Amino acid sequence: MTSGFFGGAPDEDGLPRREGLEPGGGVGQLQSPQFGARPEPLDAALSPVRAAMADLRLRVPGVRGSVLAGVDGLLVTYDLGAYDAGGGTEPHDAAALAATTFGLGRQVALVLGQSPFRDATMRNDGGYFTVYAVDGSTLLAVLGSDGLNVARLHLEARPTCQQLAALL
Repeated sequence: MTSGFFGGAPDEDGLPRREGLEPGGGVGQLQSPQFGARPEPLDAALSPVRAAMADLRLRVPGVRGSVLAGVDGLLVTYDLGAYDAGGGTEPHDAAALAATTFGLGRQVALVLGQSPFRDATMRNDGGYFTVYAVDGSTLLAVLGSDGLNVARLHLEARPTCQQLAALL
C-alpha cells in the first residue's frame, strides 16, 4: 500500500509529501504547497525570504540568525550571518529542532484545549532558541545570544513571520 509519503499526493492536511523516485533510485524531492518542488536552501528564488530573515537579525540585538523550516523538519532556507561563518549551528539540525519544538507545542495545545501553536522559547546558559509558526506548514527558528531581549524579539518577529508568509 502506498501512502502519501512515498508516492501519493499531499494529504488534505496540506503537509508536504515526498513524490516519486529520483533517477538514481533515491527518494524524490519534497513537495510543498507553497513551492511545488522545494528549492535548495540557498536558491536565488528564496533571496527575498532570506532578506526578511537578515532584516530581523539586524533589527534585534542578540539575534545570531534564523532558520526557516517545514513542520516536517526539513530545511527551507537560513540566515545565520557571521554566526554561520564561525561554524556555529548546522541549519539542518536547527530545522529539525524547530519541528520537534512545534510538535511538542502542538501536543501541549491539544491536551490543554488551547488554540494552535504560535511560538515557543527555550533558554539555555548560552542563549535562546525561539520557534514561531509562520503558517500552517512553515516555522521560523531564531537563535539568540544570552543577552537577547526576548520581548523585543517577539515584537519584531511576529511581523516578520507575516512578511515571510506573504513571500511564501
